[in-house]
Amino acid sequence: MNFEIKRIGDITIFKLNEKRLDTNISGLVKGEFTLLLKVEGVNKLIIDLSDVETCDSSGLSALLVANRILQASDGHISLAAPSEKVYSLIKITQLDRVLPVCKTVDEAFIEMKKK
Repeated sequence: MNFEIKRIGDITIFKLNEKRLDTNISGLVKGEFTLLLKVEGVNKLIIDLSDVETCDSSGLSALLVANRILQASDGHISLAAPSEKVYSLIKITQLDRVLPVCKTVDEAFIEMKKK
């Protein structure tokens, strides 16, 4: 699994450099989120999905794991730059009601700074 982590102040940006967020890597993504959020204590997380072209239910589950951990510690999460295909899946499953979604990483960063 290929990803980058960038920290700007108290905000962490997790960029997934994969075309697919699916069963093949969702376990690894969940593990990485758990490390970041529980071990390293990250409290504000932006997940950059700009490279992800497709996602399945296990990929959505990985995003929800991060959300659940952050909710338990009064943290904040935002999804940034999902492809049209991924965004439509997020809308169909009504996850856009639970997870804030921004068009760009910059937009997500500006929103996150307010929290």
